[in-house]
Amino acid sequence: MKHVMLSAVFATLLSGAVIADDWGKVTGQIIVTGDIPKAELLHKQGADVKDKEVCAASDTYKDDIVINSENGGLANAFVYMPRKPKTVHPDAAKATKKTIIFDQKNCVFRPHAMVALAGQTVEVISSDPIAHNTHTYPLKNLATNVLIGPNTKEGDGQKIDLRTGESLPFKVTCDFHPWMGAYWLVTDHPYAAVTDKDGKFEIPNLPVGEHTFRIWHERVGYIDRKYVVEVSEGETALKPVEVDGADLAK
Repeated sequence: MKHVMLSAVFATLLSGAVIADDWGKVTGQIIVTGDIPKAELLHKQGADVKDKEVCAASDTYKDDIVINSENGGLANAFVYMPRKPKTVHPDAAKATKKTIIFDQKNCVFRPHAMVALAGQTVEVISSDPIAHNTHTYPLKNLATNVLIGPNTKEGDGQKIDLRTGESLPFKVTCDFHPWMGAYWLVTDHPYAAVTDKDGKFEIPNLPVGEHTFRIWHERVGYIDRKYVVEVSEGETALKPVEVDGADLAK
C-alpha cells in the first residue's frame, strides 16, 4: 500500500502538478502617538484659487497627512515587501488584468495613495467639470503627463501602463492645480497595502514564514525599513505600529 501511495506522489510530481504551499493573511494598524498633528486647511470655501467654483466649492484640507482623531490611525501609509519572495500566490497573475481607476473630485486626487502591480493599467478619469492633467514622476517606469478633460467617465479615460516595480512610492501631480498631489507604489508582487482611514491594513495570500516589510509615509519617508513579520497559516493580527506625532509634524 505504501508503495502505491508513493508511486502516486511521484507521478503527480512528474506530471508537473504544483503542490500548494501554505498561505496566511496579516492585519495591522499604524497609529500616531504623542501630540497628534491637526488637519491643516489648504483653502477655504470660495477662496481665490484657480477654478475656484470647483476647487474651492468647500473647505479643503491638506491630504499629505490624514489622522483619525478618535483612534490615532494614520491613513495613506504604505506597507510593502521590498523584494519579491520566492513563492507568490497564483491569484497575483489575475490581478494584473484588473484596471485601476484614478479620479479627481473638487481638485483632489482619489485615491491619495494607491498600490499597483507591474503589468497593471491605471485609467485616469475626472469627476470634475474642468480640465486636469496627471503628471507622474516614477524612477523606473515611463514618466507620463496626460490631459484629462472635464467629466471624463470610466472607459473614456487616459490609460497609463505600469511595466516594472519601483523601490519607493512616487509622486503624482496636476500642473494646472499645484496643490494636488498623490503617491503610487508599483510592485512586482502582490504583498503591499495602503492604510485606510483608521490606519488599518491587511495583506492576504502571503507564504507562511518570516518576511521583512517596509513602512513608508510621504511626511517622513521610512517609518520602518525592516518591519519583520512572522506569517502563520490563517490570519495573523500584528501589534499596532506606533509613530510619534512630532515626527509627522512639519
